[in-house]
Amino acid sequence: MTGVELRQLRYFVAVAEELNFGRAADRLLIAGPSLSQQIKALERDLGVRLFDRDRRSVSLTPAGAALLPHTRALLERADDLRRRAGRLAGSEAVRLGYVNWLPADLTARTAGVAQVLVDAWIAPSHTQAARVADGSLDLAVCWVRDEDLKRHGLRARLLGADRLYAVATGTDTGDVRARDTSVLLDDDTQSWSSWNVYAERLAHDTGAYAVPISDGGITGPAFFDHVRRSRRPVVNSPKGQTTPLPPDLVRREVAGPSVHWTWSLVWREGETRAAVLAVVDALCDGVGDLGLRAPDAWLPAGDPHR
Repeated sequence: MTGVELRQLRYFVAVAEELNFGRAADRLLIAGPSLSQQIKALERDLGVRLFDRDRRSVSLTPAGAALLPHTRALLERADDLRRRAGRLAGSEAVRLGYVNWLPADLTARTAGVAQVLVDAWIAPSHTQAARVADGSLDLAVCWVRDEDLKRHGLRARLLGADRLYAVATGTDTGDVRARDTSVLLDDDTQSWSSWNVYAERLAHDTGAYAVPISDGGITGPAFFDHVRRSRRPVVNSPKGQTTPLPPDLVRREVAGPSVHWTWSLVWREGETRAAVLAVVDALCDGVGDLGLRAPDAWLPAGDPHR
């Protein structure tokens, strides 16, 4: 049996209490398919079926019902351990920077572990990584490559991932192959350094058409104007993943391969402060592979989670 993760046990309890995967996923702030996969992985690791489920209902199996009180007790002991570790870590605040994405449950994950101060300066990935290296931040959520970690003396763990999609004109909302898309590269390398590196590698590996621009149109209204002028669907950047689309444009999933962007939590090599390391564990334990191990998943060379 492989190692069972605490987060999977929390997922088990949530589904057992809700007896509905959709409601449990909403409560846990994760996607329904991801929750289902984690429960299946837990059942596989434990060697028992925890739930009987069909299209209409979910119920605990006898094994699931028997394990539920023990799981609750284990999670209570784990929470108590984290609270004790937080008290031992003292009241020192942990400074966290980010680019445009943070886990929705960041506060819940770090409660009782350490005081986390989210830095107000939202900056590009390469800037946030450099700020961790020079001590301006203790942690940062950003996109990094192995060479960035080596250059700055940083370590990284996977915290999140976006599956990028394309935006197109017309009414076709079907999947589009990566080689049939365009990807924008902005000449403002200070603002878009990480994206340009990623986009160039995407074009090289998949045959996507690289389009140089100089108007900051990686996101926002200018991006939508580029889509309207393009004969191909245009890959949306991570900063535009949650932006509502204008009514004349449609979303198309990129397939063959599916294109992923990773969010790493980075900290300095040799970090010894208990509060910082406790936050790393609280945020990253149990994250899983987030679909990055799927047969058709694409990540650029040098991604530390490839």
